[in-house]
Amino acid sequence: MRLWHQSLLKAIPRQQLLGQHRECCALRGKGWGKKHATVDYVFNYSPYKLYQYHSLVITEMQKRGYKPDVAWLNSYYRGKHLPAYLNLPAVPLTSPIYPEHNDTYLHECLDNLKNKQIFIESTSIK
Repeated sequence: MRLWHQSLLKAIPRQQLLGQHRECCALRGKGWGKKHATVDYVFNYSPYKLYQYHSLVITEMQKRGYKPDVAWLNSYYRGKHLPAYLNLPAVPLTSPIYPEHNDTYLHECLDNLKNKQIFIESTSIK
């Protein structure tokens, strides 16, 4: 499980983008609060931050012609197997959404992609 650095969302290949959508869906649903070393930091913040990040993923999917379930565009939605949040206060949109998505994390993500033989031009990010 990994949330790619948000500046990479426009550049990652189809497989990683669609995988990112699945990861966000899982985390927003039954995966919320379940420990995983790579994404534990998301649990330090309001679930609304994950919604903000997921919205970026969905926007990029739509730009590429994919049609994700629009129910995910509702911040209260938690998937088909959990009730929606009754109250999820909005939090300010920050850039980056998660402070952990810093330059060091960007390079970690780029290295991870290189290990998968995926090379992203620096002109494609940010």
